[in-house]
Amino acid sequence: MAETDSSHLHLLFISCPAGIHVRGGEWVFVSSASPLVGVVPSVIGHRGASGYRPENTLASYELAARLGADRIEPDLVPTRDGVLVLRHESEVTHSTDVATRPEFATRRCTRVVEGREVTGWFTEDLTYAELRSLRAVEPRPHLRPTTTVYDGLYEVPTFVELLELAAQLRAELGRRIVVTAEVKDPSRYAADGFDIAAMVIAELRGLGLDTPDAPVALQCFEAGFLRRLRAEGLTVPLVQLVEDNDAGRAACTPWGLREVSTYAQVLAPSKEMVLPVAADGTLGPATPLVADAHRAGLEVHVWTLRNENSFLPPSLRVGMSDAAPGRALVEHLAFLDAGVDGIFTDHPDTAFEARRLWATGKAVPGARRGGSASGAPAGQPVAS
Repeated sequence: MAETDSSHLHLLFISCPAGIHVRGGEWVFVSSASPLVGVVPSVIGHRGASGYRPENTLASYELAARLGADRIEPDLVPTRDGVLVLRHESEVTHSTDVATRPEFATRRCTRVVEGREVTGWFTEDLTYAELRSLRAVEPRPHLRPTTTVYDGLYEVPTFVELLELAAQLRAELGRRIVVTAEVKDPSRYAADGFDIAAMVIAELRGLGLDTPDAPVALQCFEAGFLRRLRAEGLTVPLVQLVEDNDAGRAACTPWGLREVSTYAQVLAPSKEMVLPVAADGTLGPATPLVADAHRAGLEVHVWTLRNENSFLPPSLRVGMSDAAPGRALVEHLAFLDAGVDGIFTDHPDTAFEARRLWATGKAVPGARRGGSASGAPAGQPVAS
């Protein structure tokens, strides 16, 4: 990491996230932790550049790569006829235009998902051809109204289509772009007769992507599913997702992390497990999780950072609107300072700029002003 210049050594310290301080009205980054040795922190486009395009579309993933993402993250769910497609969950009422399509009115039903009843339209009840006739829409129009201009323009893509797009982007951009795919709820689909592990393995092997250095990784909350992939001989990197619940906290003990390291290369915790929000609305001190995971030989990729006030700690919000951009750049820098090896973000340009500042130790321009943390107009990507 580049050393900070001497002008950054004399700072006015106030209550700010670890490593982020104020000097002369600007946020200044001072590194106090590092990623795993030899690792450059990854910018991970969460569902693509989903802050700027409808999520899980090829347009979103292409934009993420062009904004500097090193990794792009899709979510995999099955169709009735066994095609893996990209949706955050299999219920597609809010991510497609299915509710406006009279030909699908009778397909609305209620299923039990994660212990609760959910009513809507599900990919596992639709064939690939039927799903392909739908068009993607912005699922959070109240927070991302500018993204709704793209509603109806994009199809629901397949996993194979994304893998092919990533190969094209690697060739065009001349750099490595990894597809880090999340497998959603494999146990639930198994109860409906879908062998998601076999489906994923077949698609990767069919494209020659089952190698340890392939530009693909697979992630899941279910440890048993990841263990099965290893048992089936799949050699791509695996990512253990965890959230702040009893199971997640158990996996993040020193013993649990050693166990995770027997089958996975990366731990992906929710962001509050690394930097919890204090009672006063500021980012509190970092937990031991990153250091403990690094001791177990695991990289740490944290999820999910977003620019809008709705998703930021109170101390980093700007104005009263949930949809307005806050000081997201400061939050991204705080996680880099905590030593994470990757950041899942809906706004890859913000993470890209944060990493640049983190590497050079420069001040964060304009973060104290009332506009976007990135300095770009609301809803517009930062030029990189």
